[in-house]
Amino acid sequence: MLGLVGLLVLNARQISVYVKENINISVYLKDHVKEAEMFRIRKIIDAEPYVKSTEFISKEQAAQKFQEELGEDFVSFLGINPLMASIEVYLQADYANTDSINSITKKLSTYSQVSEIDYQPSLVQTINNNISKISFFILAFCAMFFIVAISLINNTVRLSIYSRRFLINTMQLVGATNSFIRKPFIYRSILQGFYGAIFANGMLLLTLYWINNQLEEVANILDYKLIILLFFLVLAIGILINIISTFFALNKFLKLRTEELYY
Repeated sequence: MLGLVGLLVLNARQISVYVKENINISVYLKDHVKEAEMFRIRKIIDAEPYVKSTEFISKEQAAQKFQEELGEDFVSFLGINPLMASIEVYLQADYANTDSINSITKKLSTYSQVSEIDYQPSLVQTINNNISKISFFILAFCAMFFIVAISLINNTVRLSIYSRRFLINTMQLVGATNSFIRKPFIYRSILQGFYGAIFANGMLLLTLYWINNQLEEVANILDYKLIILLFFLVLAIGILINIISTFFALNKFLKLRTEELYY
C-alpha cells in the first residue's frame, strides 16, 4: 500500500509537469505573411524562456485536420481555404498559469505578423486547481496509508510476541538478560520486514509492467530513478517498522510479572 502511494507521490511532479506542458497557445498568422517569415517568427518564439516547444501548422495542414474532424471537404464546398496558418506554442510547466499566459499573449500580439491568439483560460485555471487538489489528496492519502500500515504491522508483531510470552518469561527465569532475549526476536523481525518488502516490490513491479503495457503515455513520464529509490525505501521502511514494533512490544512483555502473563 505504501509503495503504491509512494509511486504516486514521487511521480506527482512529473505528471503535473506533463499535464501543464500540454497546455498550448495558438498563434494565428496573417494570410499575406510569407512562409519564410513564418519560420523566422517561429524561431524567435522558440528562443523565449517560457517556450517548451512549438509546432507550425500551415493552412493546408489546418484544413486537412478540420476536414478529418468534420468528415466533409469544406474547402471544395466553399471554394477557398478560410483557415490561417498557426504556430502552436507549448509552454514550460512553470509558465502554465493564467497570469503568465496573459503576459505571454500580450507580448506575442505585438508581432505585426500575428492576426490573433487563442487559448482556453478556463481550461488552464481548471488544470491548475485540479493539480493542487490532487496533490493535497495524494499527501493526505499517503499519511493515512502510512498510519494504517504501521498499525497493521505493529498489531501483527504484538500478536506474534504475545504468543511467545511464556517463552520470554521462561528465559527470564533462567537468568537471560533483556538484550539476549531481544536478539532472536529482532533478527526475526528483520527477516520478516525484508521478505515483506521483497513481496511488496514484486507487486510494484507487476503494477509498473501493467502501466507500461496499458498506459504508455503515463509510463513515458515516470522517473525510473525515483522508482528505484522507492524500492529501497520500501525495503528500509518495512524492516525499520518491524524492528521498532518488535522492540516496543518486547519491552512490554519483558516488564510483566509471571502472574500477569495469564491476563
